[in-house]
Amino acid sequence: MQVNDLIFKELIKRGYTLDGNTRVWNIADSKLWYLTPEQAQGFLDLDHDSAYKKETGQPAAKELLRENIKRLAENISTDSINIIDLGCGDGEKAAEIIIELKRIMPKLHIRYCPIDISGYMVQSAIKTFSELNVGEVVEFKYNISDFENLENVTPLLRTGKFKKNLILLLGNTLGNFEVNELLYVIRTSMEKGDLFFLDTAVDDHKQKERALSYQNNKKSNAWLINVPLQLGLSKEDVEFGVRFRNSRIECYYTITRDKKISFQDKNLYFMKGDQMIVLVAYKHDKTNLKEYLNMHFDNVSVTISKDNGKALALCMK
Repeated sequence: MQVNDLIFKELIKRGYTLDGNTRVWNIADSKLWYLTPEQAQGFLDLDHDSAYKKETGQPAAKELLRENIKRLAENISTDSINIIDLGCGDGEKAAEIIIELKRIMPKLHIRYCPIDISGYMVQSAIKTFSELNVGEVVEFKYNISDFENLENVTPLLRTGKFKKNLILLLGNTLGNFEVNELLYVIRTSMEKGDLFFLDTAVDDHKQKERALSYQNNKKSNAWLINVPLQLGLSKEDVEFGVRFRNSRIECYYTITRDKKISFQDKNLYFMKGDQMIVLVAYKHDKTNLKEYLNMHFDNVSVTISKDNGKALALCMK
């Protein structure tokens, strides 16, 4: 496979750190997970896997949503609203919220704006939402965007009768970012009266067992192995592993033999035993999560699932 310029540069830029005698290359960055349609579909295959859904608490998240959707509806003090779906995936999680909102508020005018770094994901979300026939879809060049550009995107949506924004961050997307950086970006993109609706995993002290289940799910490796493969490594050059430490689940590859990668007049040398972290998913303590949210937003309301593994938050600016 041809070496991907973006992944190679990210690896060179970050370099490695030492964990004892082990060299650790940390390139855990969500923008590297969906560079190709195959990668994007690989994630969707994993996200739809029944075992993965159970381990990531999606049934608990659905129950939380059913219990709290009325509270969300009560805080929408307008008859028209933009629903901005950050890290939209295929839009199915947002669709559940939109269907329930329309059931409770049949006269609510909805304009859906999926935003994702992957064009494949955006098109999948547009297809999902279009089939619901519950509102219009915003399609413009900023649909395919890094979250860091959100502050420039949200004002463009405030047109006509659509003056208010509801920002969704679903499926533990928060756990893949530095928490305060992302919450700051979201806060600065909002105006007074806008809403922020968050669904995320919290630490239920079962993360070591959960990490093992991720490792045993073949779809995890089938999706993530595209990162080392796009560095010019082969499947025989790496071995997949998952662990929980530093308050996060880490998915990584151990290099099984010495390897030289040459690209654009640069050489990169992997040694047998090196580790390459390709994904991190933070599992914040529920008390800390509330503190983070209260630091950035007003009128914060947080509900924890009965199994203590999921949190649903409604925040306002």
